[in-house]
Amino acid sequence: SDSGKDAGRLSAAWQLYKAQEDLIKVAKKYGVKLTMFHGRGGTVGRGGGPTHLAILSQPPDTIHGSLRVTVQGEVIEQSFGEEHLCFRTLQRFTAATLEHGMHPPISPKPEWRTLLDEMAVVATNEYRSIVFQEPRFVEYFRLATPELEYGRMNIGSRPSKRKPSGGIESLRAIPWIFAWTQTRFHLPVWLGFGTAFKHVVQEDIKNLRILQEMYNEWPFFRVTIDLVEMVFAKGNPGIASLYDKLLVSEDLLPFGERLRANYQETKDLLLQVAGHKDLLEGDPYLKQRLRLRDSYITTLNVCQAYTLKRIRDPSFHVKVRPHISKEISDASKPAAELVKLNPMSEYAPGLEDTLILTMKGIAA
Repeated sequence: SDSGKDAGRLSAAWQLYKAQEDLIKVAKKYGVKLTMFHGRGGTVGRGGGPTHLAILSQPPDTIHGSLRVTVQGEVIEQSFGEEHLCFRTLQRFTAATLEHGMHPPISPKPEWRTLLDEMAVVATNEYRSIVFQEPRFVEYFRLATPELEYGRMNIGSRPSKRKPSGGIESLRAIPWIFAWTQTRFHLPVWLGFGTAFKHVVQEDIKNLRILQEMYNEWPFFRVTIDLVEMVFAKGNPGIASLYDKLLVSEDLLPFGERLRANYQETKDLLLQVAGHKDLLEGDPYLKQRLRLRDSYITTLNVCQAYTLKRIRDPSFHVKVRPHISKEISDASKPAAELVKLNPMSEYAPGLEDTLILTMKGIAA
C-alpha cells in the first residue's frame, strides 16, 4: 500500500510481480525453497480484493503448496469473525493455493512485458505529477475529504501521520486510502491507468488489441483491471462533487472538475480494454449487491458531507425541509449551540459521533 501511495497502483502491482519473479530465480539458483509472505488489505488501494483471484494471479512458481499471509485488522471480522466465515476463508486460501500449484498461470509474453513496462512509467509520471507536483493538491485533498477530522479521532491503532508536519509523504497509507474511499472517488486506485491506456493506444492502435489479449489470457493483468473496474462500480463522482461544493474553496473547484473528467475518461478506456459495455458486466451478482447498497451508502455520504461542513463552519445551518416533523426540527440545533455543550472540545461531540458512524458505514 505504501508503494501504491508513492507511485500509483498500476506501477506498484507490476513492480511487485517482477520482484517476486526475481526472488524465485535467485532461490532456484541457490536451492532455497522460498515462501512468499503476502499482505492482504481491506480496500483495493491497500492490496485488498477476492483472495482466490489474488493467489491465482501470482507469478508461476511463486507458490509451491504454501504461502504466508498477514490480514489487515479492518477485515479480520468479516473474514474470520464467525465459524462459517472463517471456514470459507480458509477454504478459499487452500483451494487457490492448490490450484496455483497444479495449474500455474502462464508467463507473460515478451510484448506484454514491454507494453506494461511502458504503461507503468507513464502511469507513475501522471500519478506523481498530480499527487506530489501539483502545487495545491494537498490543500484540495484536505478540504475535499475527511482526512483532517479522521486524524483527530481515536478510531485507529496508530497516528495518521508518521510526523506532525509534511504533505502526502508523511501521511500513512491507511488514512490516504480511507479518505478517498469516504468520498467514493477512490483516486489512489485508478489515477494513472487512463493516461497509460491512452498513451499506448495513441502510439499504436494495435496496442489496444494486445491489451485486450492480455486481459483475456493473463490472470495478473485481468485481476488488476477487474479490481479497478470493481472500484469504479463502487465509486460515484457525483458524491465527490457534493463534497467539493460544500467543502472546497471556489478557486479549487476547477481542479476537482479536472480530476472527475480524468475519472470518467479512465473508466471509459478501462471498459474498452476489458471489452465490457457496462461496469461489472462479467459479475452480475456483485453488480446487484452494489446496486442494493448504493442508496444506503449515498445517504451516509450526504450526511457526512453536511456534518463536515457544520464542523468546519459552525455558523452553517442546514435548511429544514417543510415536511419534517416538529420533533426532528427542534432537535436540529445549529452546530454553534452543540459546541457550547462541551467548550473543551474542538467541535461538538454529537457531530463527531455522527462523523464516526458515517465513516464506518461507508467503509464497511
